[in-house]
Amino acid sequence: MQRIRRWGSLCAAVAILQFTVAAYAVDGVAIELGTGDEDSARGGLAVQWEWPRELIGLGSWSLGGYWEASASYWDGEEGRSGNGTLAEIGVAPVFRIQPRSPVGGITPYLEGAIGLHLFSETEFGDRDFDIPFAFGDHLGVGLRFGSGGEFDVGYRFQHLSNASIGESNPGINFHLLRLGYHF
Repeated sequence: MQRIRRWGSLCAAVAILQFTVAAYAVDGVAIELGTGDEDSARGGLAVQWEWPRELIGLGSWSLGGYWEASASYWDGEEGRSGNGTLAEIGVAPVFRIQPRSPVGGITPYLEGAIGLHLFSETEFGDRDFDIPFAFGDHLGVGLRFGSGGEFDVGYRFQHLSNASIGESNPGINFHLLRLGYHF
């Protein structure tokens, strides 16, 4: 019964997020695939909303960013918890530094974020997250390319943990490859 309530809460949160952001045009989408601690695999989708202007101009470089909403599915060994799958949704402001003009049609970037994530389960493999909430931070590098910079390929290292809000805080790390398209 508790699992059904968690899935219901997750579905409600996704529906609220969808209707809340529906008024704003999506600027990009991405798919991510990767691996994490304890031989876990993760796949997900994300949508992005670009910020209207840069935050700081640094000569020929710019610091700007975007909002990202994501949903992912984790698959791993059941471990001590008896649970080897988990669904997760998140939202984060992503800060990105990149050149103002492409170099040879390619724009390299460095990005970082700290966001909020909700889990469908509190246990995964040998980990007991204690609460279905975590902070997720990532550092990433990548390249945008194409005639209008519409394609994006990147790598992210992401860490999720509850920052000791719960009684236990094992955290988990992922290495992710992202493929994106910007409208």
